[in-house]
Amino acid sequence: MTSSIMVQGTTSHAGKSFLVTILCKIFADRGYKVAPFKSQNTSLNSYVTPEGGEIARAQAIQAFAAGIEPSTDMNPILVKPKGDSRSQIVVNGRPYKDIMARNYYEEFALKEGPAIIKKALENLARKYEVIVIEGAGSPAEINLYHQDIANMRVADMADAPVLLIADIDRGGVFASIYGTIELLKEEHKKRIRGVIINKFRGDFEILKPGIKMIEDLTKKPVLGVLPFIQNLRLPSEDSVSLEQIKGRGEIYVIRLPRISNFTDFDPLLYEGFGVKFVQDPSEIRSPRAIIIPGTKSTVEDMLWLKEKGFPEKIRAYKGKVPIIGICGGYQILGRKIVDLKGIEGSIREVEGLGLLDVETYFQVYEKTTTRVKGRIISERGLFSELKGKEIYGYEIHMGETKLGRNAYPFCDLGGKLDGATDETGTIMGTYVHGIFDAPTLRRIFKTHAEIDFEDAENIEEVWKKELDRAAEIVSRHIDIEEIIGWIK
Repeated sequence: MTSSIMVQGTTSHAGKSFLVTILCKIFADRGYKVAPFKSQNTSLNSYVTPEGGEIARAQAIQAFAAGIEPSTDMNPILVKPKGDSRSQIVVNGRPYKDIMARNYYEEFALKEGPAIIKKALENLARKYEVIVIEGAGSPAEINLYHQDIANMRVADMADAPVLLIADIDRGGVFASIYGTIELLKEEHKKRIRGVIINKFRGDFEILKPGIKMIEDLTKKPVLGVLPFIQNLRLPSEDSVSLEQIKGRGEIYVIRLPRISNFTDFDPLLYEGFGVKFVQDPSEIRSPRAIIIPGTKSTVEDMLWLKEKGFPEKIRAYKGKVPIIGICGGYQILGRKIVDLKGIEGSIREVEGLGLLDVETYFQVYEKTTTRVKGRIISERGLFSELKGKEIYGYEIHMGETKLGRNAYPFCDLGGKLDGATDETGTIMGTYVHGIFDAPTLRRIFKTHAEIDFEDAENIEEVWKKELDRAAEIVSRHIDIEEIIGWIK
């Protein structure tokens, strides 16, 4: 018989993803067959499962913590905002349709969502003993309560006790706990079995009277107070985390309005590089490298780059520093982007930066989603020293990019060529997300930081160490035995 536990938050970015990740780790370490689940995730950080389906990266990390491969059942509905109040809906790992935000609940969520969610839960229940479920946002959004398919509706489906987590670092933690619980229906108040206070930095003795008062007011036990964990090297799902990145600006990443998969750059941060996300050309000063990341709308973000004046700034560094484009960023580096069928929107063609002799064509509403592994074959410039080195990652993109006479393939992915470099070997584009996870490509920055790359770790090894550290801290600061006791 499968048991479920659900983590809900008083707000977005309260720590739900983190706590689900660590609970998966703790349960797995105790011998349980455990899997994560999030019915509906709104995220531009995605990942490709072994079967080639697309899910939110947060659920992939949670599966990693549980010691299992991720599957599309762990995140059956993925909402990927495209801008202008439109989103792409990914169902069971595959693009389903684009929809306007105002029509999402009426046309999809309430009509088709519950059956999709129920089926995914049933699939997981056949394989695992415990399902740790993550909610979304807050369960007490009174304007959305009747149509929310990510919180209490899922708790009811799974008959799951709920652990409520609140972020004290933002202030107002007791008000958020009390308000959240009081705004719930009576049957849903009963589902909440305990509260966790997250990101505490102060003197616990000062907090104790407040804990006693909130327990008296809500009749819910506070099962722990988690300290603010410094320098935790685990991916963050929420774009709010971009606001918290403070880099000294050695490596500049253009923060596109529709940026996706910004966790591609976590390994650079973990290594100690100064990584700065910038929204204005004037912020780029003496770069060691410039990176254009993935985007959910290549055409519109290319127009934004022109409007802001980025092309001239980026072109000024051609041949001087590495300029790298990943996925949509690769397409932007090319000569032009053609979308005659309007797959991305109403604009049919736009000039790219012209730094790579490639052209991208959007011809069908079909997405390439696959995990890849291969070797670098470039013989040009900076990248020639990496020839023969292994790379791995995953592709999530629409469009096909064609190389011209002055573009040279970057890597061989098991018989399929990917990416391109220019004749100088300082400009490179690739469709491979997660390409910095292995130490290989990080080596091109070796002259710009005091890093011993011979001992640099694959990102999975970093995650394992951080999961061990975080699990030990969480186990010390919350009543884990009480939570484990909820398992039927």
